[in-house]
Amino acid sequence: MNADRIDVHQHVLPPFWIDGLKQRHSVHRPPAWTPEAAIACMDSRAITKGILSLTAPAISDWAENERPAIARSVNEYTAKVVGCWPERFGNFATLPLPDIDAALRELAYAFDTLAADGVVLLSNYSDRYLGDPWFEPLWSELNRREAVVFIHPTRSTLRELAGIPAPFLDFPCDTSRSANDMVLNGVLDRHRKMRVILSHAGGFVPYAAQRFAACAALMPGAAGPDVIVESFRRFYFDTALSSSRFTIPSLKAFADPSRIVFGSDFPYGPGGAAEQFTAMLDASALLSATERAAINRKNALTLFENAHAER
Repeated sequence: MNADRIDVHQHVLPPFWIDGLKQRHSVHRPPAWTPEAAIACMDSRAITKGILSLTAPAISDWAENERPAIARSVNEYTAKVVGCWPERFGNFATLPLPDIDAALRELAYAFDTLAADGVVLLSNYSDRYLGDPWFEPLWSELNRREAVVFIHPTRSTLRELAGIPAPFLDFPCDTSRSANDMVLNGVLDRHRKMRVILSHAGGFVPYAAQRFAACAALMPGAAGPDVIVESFRRFYFDTALSSSRFTIPSLKAFADPSRIVFGSDFPYGPGGAAEQFTAMLDASALLSATERAAINRKNALTLFENAHAER
């Protein structure tokens, strides 16, 4: 299939980052990765371009005073990969959060020097979710730059269920938790120029947004449920591991059709799951050819063209 896809959910795994996780005895066990392997996989899946981002735990396993340096190393490494294959890769820059001042400095460097396409944020930082007022200076600057923001789930301090790794269940929960925190604390209402992508079709957001909104509307001073639902609909949603016949109906019914974008989660997706979900997307009778073409390429192309034009 000549889909000519733009993949907004593709990961970069710098060798020094993998080594650093091993040295810190991280519970995360990254797979092998090289730019050449990524390109070969992209060619097999009709992906023209992948926007690279650091996945969980990003740099959270490093001490806070070490994070500015490792974030800079990751961003410069990724920029070099993009420089070698500019037609194949883009860059969502990593920020040394939760240090807001350091994050703002790295954001400026990433955009103004490295020409990053946007930033990647984790769904929480030591259980501080993205609707927390702590992040307001960062949201203000991202909004001023009309930036693209990619939110990737991560672990919280909640204990994992025995035998069920966090990426299986807790990651979709954490995406949903962070999205609720942002919406109910007004982040998307205050900052309407930035564009925020939720991984994995938003976790449970499309399926449960009406419930979230109905409950939130009961809080003192809250807007009505329809207004709250529209705030949730300001997110963009990627299809990584989220294009089954069970997910697409809810996502299609909920999301603005221009805000659904393709994601692969390469090199993650165990046991060929990533390929299976891409095949489901291609074969889905629930999507028209026009809708599928928009998800595969058009929506992301518009998203990034507008971001670069307005920066």
